[in-house]
Amino acid sequence: MKKHGILNRGLSGALAGLGHGDGVLVCDVGMPIPEGPHVVDLAFRAGVPSFAEVLEGLLDELVVEGATAATEVREANPAAAGLLDGCFPALSLVPHERLKELSAGARLVVRTGEARPYANVLLRCGVFF
Repeated sequence: MKKHGILNRGLSGALAGLGHGDGVLVCDVGMPIPEGPHVVDLAFRAGVPSFAEVLEGLLDELVVEGATAATEVREANPAAAGLLDGCFPALSLVPHERLKELSAGARLVVRTGEARPYANVLLRCGVFF
């Protein structure tokens, strides 16, 4: 049994299967989930777990070489925008409709309980060397 890090067995196993260039969509409860990617649904109640908590946990375990979010996050959810800017200085922004299109190519979707708008980011996995 693991004693630290991500303890959810479904999420931990899904992360172990990721490779360089794979996409991971971390999303709020309102984001449409495309057909195709493996989904780990962590949502319990509105706001639980939060987008910030889940993103922080994922970033502790993943090498991320790029991230894309919706342009609309800047105006509609300044807290999420600030978090994303702090985590990803070279954050790429696209219209929300484009982010939904891009998410169809993700290998993994991690749904949080976040109930504030546009708390979504598509991560691109990197390598540790």
